[in-house]
Order: sequence, then C-alpha cells, then structure tokens
Amino acid sequence: MTKTDVVVLGGGPGGYMAAERAAQGGKSVTLIEKRALGGTCLNEGCVPSKALLNSAKLYEHALHGEAFGVIAENVKIDHAKVVKRKGKVVKALVSGVGSTMQANGVNVVMANGYIKGKTADGFVVEADGKEYAGENLILACGSEVTTFPLPGLEEGLKSGYVVTNREILSMETLPKKLIAIGGGVIGLEMASYFAMIGVPVTIIEMLDKIAGPTDREISQILMKNYKKKGIDFKLSCKVTAIEADGVCYEENGESKKETGDLVLWATGRRAFTKGVGIENLGVEMNRGAVVTNEFMQTSVKGVYAVGDINGKIMLAHTAYREAEVAVNNIIGKKDVMRYNAIPSVIYTNPEVASVGETEESAKAKGIDVKVAKVSMRMSGRYMAEVEKGDGICKIVVDAKNNTLIGVHMIGSYTSEMIYGAALMLETHISIDHLKELVFPHPTVSEVIREALFEVK
Repeated sequence: MTKTDVVVLGGGPGGYMAAERAAQGGKSVTLIEKRALGGTCLNEGCVPSKALLNSAKLYEHALHGEAFGVIAENVKIDHAKVVKRKGKVVKALVSGVGSTMQANGVNVVMANGYIKGKTADGFVVEADGKEYAGENLILACGSEVTTFPLPGLEEGLKSGYVVTNREILSMETLPKKLIAIGGGVIGLEMASYFAMIGVPVTIIEMLDKIAGPTDREISQILMKNYKKKGIDFKLSCKVTAIEADGVCYEENGESKKETGDLVLWATGRRAFTKGVGIENLGVEMNRGAVVTNEFMQTSVKGVYAVGDINGKIMLAHTAYREAEVAVNNIIGKKDVMRYNAIPSVIYTNPEVASVGETEESAKAKGIDVKVAKVSMRMSGRYMAEVEKGDGICKIVVDAKNNTLIGVHMIGSYTSEMIYGAALMLETHISIDHLKELVFPHPTVSEVIREALFEVK
C-alpha cells in the first residue's frame, strides 16, 4: 500500500488543479485518472471545440470579406485537417498537464480507481491492482452524458448514427445533415461549427428558448444570427424516438419527423458517480451528485468533492476554483467558495458571455432591480470590425444596494471581457464608483461603461 497525504480521484480541471495546489502546499499527492489527464474539458469538450470553431470563423471571414475590402477566391475548408489540428492542440495541452504534475512531484496513476473505504491508513483507493491511502480524499470524477430511455437511442449510439460530444469532435468526415437534440451550449457550439462550414443543421429543443439560463433577449439575438447561418430550430418540442434516418418528435401535440444522417445527443451532463465506490464512503448525495458545503467538504470528514461531481456549476473554471478552496482548507488556510460571479460563455460567432443574475432570475428571487441596455454599436471598435452587428450589453443592478449583480453580452470579444464584469460583481463596488473606471479606447469593453451610465 502506498500512503500519501492526499489522494485525488479524477484528472480533469478540478482534479489536476487540486493535485498541483496540494503539492505546492507541501502535501504528498497521488492523482488517479482512468482515461487521460485534462478530463472531458481538455480532451472532449472546451478546448477541442474551440479549435474547431476557430477554423470555422476563419473560413467564414474569408467567405464574407467583401464588405471589408477583402476578396478571396476558391475558399475551402478541409474538415479532416481541422480535426487533425485539433488533435495536435489537445495532445500538446495534455502533455503540458502531465509535465506540470511531474514538476510538482505528483504521483500520477493512469488506471481506473475504486474507493474501498476508510481504514486506519486513511481513505483507500484501489487502482491497477494496487492500493493508495490518503489522509484526505478529493473526489473529482467529473460528469457523463445524460441519457434516458428513448426508443432508438441505445441502438443509435452503438451503430454510430447517434454521437455525443466525444465522438463528434473526432469525426473526419462530414454528415450530409446534422440533427442536434438539445439547444444548450454543447448543441449550439457544435451546430454552429457544422453550419458555418456548410452542413445543414436542425436543433430540436424541449424548451421555448435556446442557451438554457442565458438572458432571454440575448438568446433570441443569438438564434436570429444562427438562422442566418442556416440553422433550423424546433423549439418546445419533445423527442419521442430516434430512427435510422431521423428523429421523431412532438410539436403542439402533433407527431413529426426530422430526417438526417447524423444525430448529436446534447441533452446535458450529470455527475459521474457510478462504479468508483463512492457508496463505500457514505457521503450525502442529492439527485446523483455529491453534496458539498462552502469549504468543498462532503458529509464525511476528510473527503472533498470538486468539479462536475458536485453538480453545482458544471464549468471547468468553477472546478479550478473549487479545487483551490478544497486544498486551502486541507492545508489549514480557511477559504470559501462563492458562486455569485461565475462567468459562462458560448464561443460561437457572435460570442455570448454572462455572469451573475439575469433580470428574470433576480426578480424570481425577489430582488428589486434596475436594468440598463446598450447596443454594441456604441463601441467604435465594434463598428469598425463587425458588419451589421446586432450585439448588446445588458446589466442588472441591485436597486437597494446600487451594486452590479449581472452582466450579459452578445458580440465580439465578450468571452475575454466577461472576467472584468465578474470582478465588478465579486467586489460589490457601487455603480457610482464603477463609473469612475477608465476603459481603453477604442475597445468593445467600453460598452460596459456606457451601460453603467444608463442606470437611472
């Protein structure tokens, strides 16, 4: 048996960040990962999808550069090369994570880990026939694709006619038509990529809007832009079956069918807790996820849970911060996790970035709010770089405290601007004080300043 201060189960963003921080804090660490360092985010999600989307944006710019005085002929996109480049990016970053683990003295075990329980030696995890015991255990097992009983789904997944985010990111041949089931971030980003490179796409969504909790007005603008790219939407529709040549669904009580040669299953993700022995710990669970407090502690002393497995906010950057909070509490530095200023981004063209409360969510919580909205066209840079853009910046203000509680944007560079808005929320600085901030000119970020001055 190998004894260590901390055992981390899972090598995704939460897991490898926890291992790195714990090692830097003077702890001996064993990290156990069954597939590849970097987890879903680095291998089958955040990073590879951005590589594909960037290629699509370059292609789109080349095709439609006439308005900017750029004329290109015989513009083509080689999807196989796009996927090959994506693979190079992922390989380099995964290698980087491995090097970071090695540099910090983390013992990395590439095997399926199974929690056997707690003994006098600590929390025991078996991997590849060996046992590893830690005084503290950090659960970072991530998430898996959500599935439910649906005629044809299992058969479709087995045959390859239905794919998840894992398979679609590695396909080297293009479908003739793609049907995406689910209009959340995964469905939208993949639909956007394929539509931008010329593949007809239909999105079937059970809600009456796309992009989940995104501000409704912004989701409507996003859908309008997607429609211009040729994406067809079936909203408020319930999928009833998947067949060999299409998807059956109900719309207003009427049975319909959308035909296509590839189906993307993008209905969301759920905490991964099966087959790893979590039940042997006796930790409190809620709807399949591990319950944690503000210190990232579970109901069992010495056991922490970070990332998707706790089911709070399934984003890589949330996992990073949760990992830091967990480790800080392990090494004796009190730290708490706050979720009020976690930014979220949809990396399509145009980009969508949000942080904090929407007008709808704030009112549902009984918060008296003031809302201000400005067009992205108030930015000189946006006007110079975006032809016929319809982006907006909307801010939500707590009327009682005169502080910012939400920022929502659609337009260029919003993914890079949103961290500043998150800082504004995190620091609870008054609107009057925020108005004194000096923004560089000309930048798209100036629209946030313009919105602040619209607060009455």
